[in-house]
Amino acid sequence: MEKKLFITLSFIVFIACGCSSLLPSTKTDTGSRWQSFDEAKKAFDKIVPYKTTSKDLDAIGLDPLKTPNMEILTYLDIIQRFMPHPSITADHLDKGIRDCISAKDFCRASQFTLREIKKERRGNVFLDFFRFKRKTGTSGWEFQPLIVMKDDLVVYKMWSGKPNINETVEENNPLGPLQNSGELLSKLVGDMI
Repeated sequence: MEKKLFITLSFIVFIACGCSSLLPSTKTDTGSRWQSFDEAKKAFDKIVPYKTTSKDLDAIGLDPLKTPNMEILTYLDIIQRFMPHPSITADHLDKGIRDCISAKDFCRASQFTLREIKKERRGNVFLDFFRFKRKTGTSGWEFQPLIVMKDDLVVYKMWSGKPNINETVEENNPLGPLQNSGELLSKLVGDMI
């Protein structure tokens, strides 16, 4: 009996100390060959419209058929993306986009999503476990290149992204696990009726 009490008290003290290594964490990795935003951007910068071929893209590491998390767009998708409103005409578009749209079925684009995101909960295990206070930190990067091709030649490129993701979300629930009990109770009563 004394041994069980000691183990129980030790466990409570251990949790109350707030050992953050016991808190959950997640990592999202899209299988990119690059370890940072800068590495991905440097590879993308090697692409030269009207010079880079699909073979060159493979060497760079942006082969549309081999790179994970990539979306292939048709010329109709490109029209919707670059001409979303009737007031935008072909004259407003880059030459590469116009050439691609004119080529119709010989036109395609690849939209890649390259990212590495880490989420980890921080703080006191006891407060987190019982939902009194949860603090989640998110860090990482995201790079989204768009490559437009006519036949096997790149005719246009564009990128967007987040070079340095760093955010913290803090939830405070003074009632802990009872915080949302009113909603749960009303749902249970509603289900019973």
